[in-house]
Amino acid sequence: MAESSRISSMRMADDGNSKVMKTMIMFSIGMITCPIFSYFFSKSFIFEGLFGMPHASSYFYAAIVSIVVVHIILFMFIYVAWTEDAKPQPPFKIE
Repeated sequence: MAESSRISSMRMADDGNSKVMKTMIMFSIGMITCPIFSYFFSKSFIFEGLFGMPHASSYFYAAIVSIVVVHIILFMFIYVAWTEDAKPQPPFKIE
């Protein structure tokens, strides 16, 4: 009986770790892909295409857009990590 309860508690710990790992992988992929995509998209379509800016100016403003995207992703990661539910600790026995 003790073995089954220990195994189930280990499974519960693994579920929590897998959730943390999935969150970390999701934000890592977002941190790699989103700023690169936003840089090239904003440079080509928004600043050069829509506003008709020259190349030198569009590089500068596209870099600002990608930096803003990085900060948004970092803020989202901190928010998710801060609001993540912690497992309630069992109360201590006072004898």
